[in-house]
Amino acid sequence: MSFADAPPARFLPTNAFVSLCGGARWARRLADLARRTQENSLQSRAAQHRHALELALARLAGPRGAGRSSSPAEQRVAGFAQQAVRLAASLPTAPRARLRDRLMAGLTGDATLIPLFHLLRTAATLEAQGFEVAFTGLLEDTPHDLLVRRGGVAAEVACETLSAEDGRQVHRGDWFALVDAINPELQTWLAAHPGRYLLKVTLPEGLAGQDQAAELQSRISTLLAEERRQDSCAQAVLKLDPLVLAGAQAAGTALPARLRAAFGPEAHLAVTANAGSVFVMAARAGRENEIADAVVRRAALAAETRLSGQRPGILAMFIEDLERAEWRGLRESLELEGVVRRFLTTPAARPVVAVSCATRFEMLGAAPPDAVAEGELRFRNPAHPAAKQAELAPAVLSSM
Repeated sequence: MSFADAPPARFLPTNAFVSLCGGARWARRLADLARRTQENSLQSRAAQHRHALELALARLAGPRGAGRSSSPAEQRVAGFAQQAVRLAASLPTAPRARLRDRLMAGLTGDATLIPLFHLLRTAATLEAQGFEVAFTGLLEDTPHDLLVRRGGVAAEVACETLSAEDGRQVHRGDWFALVDAINPELQTWLAAHPGRYLLKVTLPEGLAGQDQAAELQSRISTLLAEERRQDSCAQAVLKLDPLVLAGAQAAGTALPARLRAAFGPEAHLAVTANAGSVFVMAARAGRENEIADAVVRRAALAAETRLSGQRPGILAMFIEDLERAEWRGLRESLELEGVVRRFLTTPAARPVVAVSCATRFEMLGAAPPDAVAEGELRFRNPAHPAAKQAELAPAVLSSM
């Protein structure tokens, strides 16, 4: 399957992707997304970000899509959609059904098109590096997704997508739900207590699950109703103080940046304003996030279950739900490099010749330093017998 001769995405009929999905199925999906994203809430904005690929395709395929100018990111999304269409047209009946099953899975519930587009992007990248690419996961239902060949040497490729939430101590989804639920109460409280306030929330064991979020909301409500400044239990420590933040005395556009600078990239922040009054909530877990460790846990599982060990294996990891600052921090601190390289020294990594890591920033063509210049971070396993084979070098040589 070759994508090399595909014309620029802006000239391709995005409606062909809608046809591949099924017009009725696509319409139901868009109606569901419209319901989730229409409210003015953190959860709604999170849904807009999570399903940005589908929403972009909807704009391009809509009545005004043909006449509007598309952004570079939208052109990339349209290009992946067209790769899916071209791939489907090249497949026999059973593999085509497997592809459509993956597509339908990405259009269901909280799932997204990211896993499928990650597969297509990985295949196109390897082909551009000079590899012959076979979609064996679709063609033969193999555990690995791709079989690539170059100069007579073959390697298996498993494409994995995981969420940064797997490594966060405070889950963003639960934090957003908490903030949305308590915001009306904070508005009322601010109207009765004008001023500028900071509620520091320390969560020793983190925050995960609706029950914990509901309990935390109850404790905050009680603290405010009883006009206390502090409250503590095993699950949460609350401390209410005046908000004193140099250079951010007005609740304007500068306030979020000032708060982020003051509390760091791992803090969860929320600002409620009412007639000049401001209430800020800043939450942190009792220990640091472990996103890099979550990547390695998924890589170890994929190495065990998706690679045969008969050929060199490449794990193409895609990390979803990452903030820009988180991705930069994982790279600049060398935290991700450290845990991946340690993983490559373990018995679980014996079938793995290389691990690559990418995010939406690379998928959608963001510029460095938000994205990795080469399109992915790549780490070679020097202990693998095929690590020094020149034929595999474009796909396995470390990028750092």
